[in-house]
Amino acid sequence: MSTKVRVRFAPSPTGPLHIGGVRTALYNYLFAKKNGGDFILRIEDTDQNRLVPGAEQYVIDTLKWVGIEPNEGTGYGDGPHAPYRQSDRKDTYRQYAEQLLQAGFAYYAFDTEADLEQMKATNANFKYDANTRELGKNSLTLSKEEVEKRLSEKEHYVIRIKLPADEDVKFYDEIRGWVIVNTSQMDDKVLLKSDGMPTYHLANVCDDYVMQISHVIRGEEWLPSAPLHVMLYRYLGWEKSMPKFAHLPLLLKPDGNGKLSKRDGDRLGFPVFPLEWTDPKTNEISSGYKQKGYLPEAVLNMLAFLGWNPGTEQEIFSKEELIEAFSLENIHKAGAKFDFEKAKWFNAEYIKN
Repeated sequence: MSTKVRVRFAPSPTGPLHIGGVRTALYNYLFAKKNGGDFILRIEDTDQNRLVPGAEQYVIDTLKWVGIEPNEGTGYGDGPHAPYRQSDRKDTYRQYAEQLLQAGFAYYAFDTEADLEQMKATNANFKYDANTRELGKNSLTLSKEEVEKRLSEKEHYVIRIKLPADEDVKFYDEIRGWVIVNTSQMDDKVLLKSDGMPTYHLANVCDDYVMQISHVIRGEEWLPSAPLHVMLYRYLGWEKSMPKFAHLPLLLKPDGNGKLSKRDGDRLGFPVFPLEWTDPKTNEISSGYKQKGYLPEAVLNMLAFLGWNPGTEQEIFSKEELIEAFSLENIHKAGAKFDFEKAKWFNAEYIKN
């Protein structure tokens, strides 16, 4: 792990940036500034089929508007680890996939969608793992000659991680404490597709290592992926350089009934996006806090309190005061209910001041 604090905000440009994503960026920014570190913007666009035109620029515009601009990354100038868009780093991932293959920690799988559907049809709880991979068409079940023949004929394949059947994966989360997951609960996730494009898991781990990320501060929805990432660090020989993890609590709907999603925008009577967004396919317009008259300082102050508390009665914080007061120790484990009335109160206080 890097001795200098280096954190990254790594959104996927699959639509407008949700207000919960802005909170993740804010916590990364505050932690970096508090510790004299670097805040990096990385664009995770490995799923090329889901990219939405304008979404990447929307992220950059949002961070500029709220005033938490990265000092390195996409749209902010090249640092020593450029490029910061994963599709531009495509060639770097294959070498790590090959390294895992050579070490016996990964394998080629040639199963078609039809093959996988057939396996699922015979087992409703099917997952590709240590117990079922022997049923598949992969480099563990096929001869070396057959594998080379399929590769030379450019047959479609994926590279999967090879996890042990029964092993506890243990790691410490800065917010949740010790997390233990047995590999019997995990599956042999795809790491690289035959077009050379990595999945999120491989790209994420490789980039965090190469970019010397010291702390991975991200949403709770990524907690189930963390054991797989820990195994990748181990298999690639990077365990001593593994960043510290901090998985943030979910941002919940005002009634606490489920995660506040992008689809809740305007439907619940308030924006869930920082800036107005026009859907490039439907031309549907979703409202944004900026266009609704909210001051960026009020939005930041409001977001900071959705999952974090300074431990005092003070509620109005300048950005500088937030940096001074912020710590991972004061982030809650439980989900944070979004309170639009409180958002209006914060904005009114900033307008008055």
